[in-house]
Amino acid sequence: MLRMGLMDCIWVSLVLVLFGFAGCSGKVSGTDAGFDAADGETVADDGSGGDDGGIAEADADGGGDADGQTLPDQDGDQDEPPDGWRYFPAGAFMYLDYSDAPLHADSGAIIAALASAGGWGQDNQMQIDFSIEVLHDLDGTAPLRDFIATGEHYSPDCDLDPMPVPLAGALEGENAYECTSDGDCHLIVVRHASQTLHEMWRANIEGGDFYGGCLAVWDMTRVYGPLGRGEQCTSADAAGFPIAPLLFSADEVAAGEIAHAIRFILPNDRVRARRYVRPATHGTNTTGGAMAPPYGVHFRLKAGVDISGLNPGAQVVARALKKYGMFHADGGNIALTAQSDRFTEAKWDGLLGPRDLFALKVSDFEVIDHGGTIEVTYDCVREP
Repeated sequence: MLRMGLMDCIWVSLVLVLFGFAGCSGKVSGTDAGFDAADGETVADDGSGGDDGGIAEADADGGGDADGQTLPDQDGDQDEPPDGWRYFPAGAFMYLDYSDAPLHADSGAIIAALASAGGWGQDNQMQIDFSIEVLHDLDGTAPLRDFIATGEHYSPDCDLDPMPVPLAGALEGENAYECTSDGDCHLIVVRHASQTLHEMWRANIEGGDFYGGCLAVWDMTRVYGPLGRGEQCTSADAAGFPIAPLLFSADEVAAGEIAHAIRFILPNDRVRARRYVRPATHGTNTTGGAMAPPYGVHFRLKAGVDISGLNPGAQVVARALKKYGMFHADGGNIALTAQSDRFTEAKWDGLLGPRDLFALKVSDFEVIDHGGTIEVTYDCVREP
């Protein structure tokens, strides 16, 4: 587990308090849970971020070989992180307790606008996608591979660092490292030896050639400030967030607690046109109305919503939604994103299914205040 010393924690707390975030207690309170920024100038470029497709669950068969690529080892040879480990220090935005954070002044109107526009994707059903893999390289032995940047690698938003590629692993929605489905094909690797999180969108290793879209390399020793990796900068997710820390896993649900916020997505026509809000740093060519939720919006399940009728696994997710909430990260149709169970100890079968949160409606949520919206310009300025 990553730890901060007392003086580090105090320093981080002072910085976070200046921006309206919690200190070492991890509790958000006060009049503003986030940041504000000036509007930018609109340009024609489209930026990045793919649409997540239909419900996908991890293939339990594994094994075999495809075009010379190593398929995931289903016998547990993929590294697993130590118990209690997490991606960033305690002050990171996804770990803060937002149960008492103030609501946006337009919370009711934003929720009503989303509901009238059709609500969640998939016919307004809160469904769960289980397709994103998270791979762990504990000792730094995974080969570091250069890649050929494709047209989905944007400069200066995206990084060109060599990508760790564990021998046992797979892309999102695939059985190996070849992107056969033409989907988002995220490749996510935690390199523990360097304390870095490597997330690539639209990865494809075909034969001996490694093609890559946007790569974001995150320093896991940092609590990133209000500009994240940079203002107007995308990542492997269109909002500019890291992906893996916002996924919930079968191991977490089996243990009875998800101690962080959750990633969610919406159809692009239900997201406010070309606007985003902190802690997001990027948006896309969305087409929603003036009161639609902006990119990066932070929803919280209302404290008074009765979750007793949900099955035990779904109740674990719902409790996290009440305490930490969910951050809008990308465009697509399946509202919530869980981590694939291909390489986890616990498995989703019998624990949580894709439709186990159908009972949660848009009207059961409220909008947390993170300041004013920012116009999407795609003029990325990277942070040091």
